[in-house]
Amino acid sequence: MFSPRGPSLRELCVQALSSVERGYDSLAPKFDHTPFRTPESILAATAEALPAAGPFGEGLDVCCGTGAGLTVLRDLCRGPITGVDFSAGMLAQARRACPEATLVRADVRALPFAAAFDLAVSFGALGHFLPGERPALFEGVHRALRPGGLFALAMGAPSPPGSVAHLAELGFDVVMRVRNAVWRPPFVMYYRTTPMSAVRHDLAAAGFTVEPVALTTLGRRRDGSPRCWLFLARKAPDPR
Repeated sequence: MFSPRGPSLRELCVQALSSVERGYDSLAPKFDHTPFRTPESILAATAEALPAAGPFGEGLDVCCGTGAGLTVLRDLCRGPITGVDFSAGMLAQARRACPEATLVRADVRALPFAAAFDLAVSFGALGHFLPGERPALFEGVHRALRPGGLFALAMGAPSPPGSVAHLAELGFDVVMRVRNAVWRPPFVMYYRTTPMSAVRHDLAAAGFTVEPVALTTLGRRRDGSPRCWLFLARKAPDPR
């Protein structure tokens, strides 16, 4: 399915009926051949936008998956880079993609770092967190950054109401809610639980100063609005 090297329909069904961790463990070897991997265009646009906010020493990829974000950090950071994820299968793939990175298996809702990084990034992971879990995630990233550190978070603009994409996202979320109501363990993956206004609010509540930057190289909609934004969440510098 998706490509000759991607997962079959049966493999996707097995993933969907598993926990998030076990599902990604099973999908990991073929994940990069699915549409779920962060597109290269978003990675490239982020890499192009971030140097102006640097320079950066050490970098952290939050929910690194198979390592796509680590390749961005590798080019942006002067110091060591680290990826953190709770799927051993995804980390095994990340090790192949970016062997120079330090990889840590951990629950990102309780990140095991303090004042260790100058730049943190995350791509395509917010849908795996319920709204009530975002504060712990963002507070952990804030704690992991050094004073003045930056958290960069790429987000697609919401689909226009009534559009094909909007209806597809709504249908997917309804199916996932029904699945989680009747099947255990739950598989948390929703498209419509991370509105940009709520994410910005939660970042600010965690202590960040947030600046949204339009990734105009990824195009605009018919109304002229950007298709994708980069949230630059800055931790306050040391007042001394």
